[in-house]
Amino acid sequence: MQVSVRDNNVDQALRALKKKLQREGVFREMKLKQHYEKPSVKRAREQAEAIRRARKLARKKAQREGLL
Repeated sequence: MQVSVRDNNVDQALRALKKKLQREGVFREMKLKQHYEKPSVKRAREQAEAIRRARKLARKKAQREGLL
């Protein structure tokens, strides 16, 4: 991952890097890997995340169809 520093503005480049890392999910992955997660807990978490994503997608789809 690369971020260019323009006009010696390191603060702006750092903000851009943090935003890219956040979008890629690097911080979230680091947080999850700090402690061991039992396989059963991991499976339950991933299923809950999948359900959450599906509900969010369904909400967005219903909203789009309702407006059309």
